[in-house]
Amino acid sequence: MTQFHHIRLELAREPGHPAGDPTEGYDIVAPLDADGRLDGDAVRAEPERGHVRSFSGGDTVGTGRLQHGPGGRWTLDLDGGDAEDARGFRFGEERFVAGEYVSLSLPSGDQHTYVVARVGEV
Repeated sequence: MTQFHHIRLELAREPGHPAGDPTEGYDIVAPLDADGRLDGDAVRAEPERGHVRSFSGGDTVGTGRLQHGPGGRWTLDLDGGDAEDARGFRFGEERFVAGEYVSLSLPSGDQHTYVVARVGEV
């Protein structure tokens, strides 16, 4: 069985948030390879284990699944429906290790950068 990890993403510095915001972000449960990259094969093999939680102001605002789709596209499916979801920008190439930065494209079209605040085994 593949080892899954809890990945905490917190909003990084950006206009309107010059110091970032640790109360805005995502908790992701996902498999990582030895280099800290998302493992698409493991997510497809065990889709029920890839979870996502969106938080704002410290409160949960959505939950759902991490999905790996065609063309290496990573999606945070927060409602389980057909609505457009947050998409990882080059998530397949990024390393999910503490201190690294990753970007998400939100359904609104806005793109935000998040810092990987911590990673731990689950």
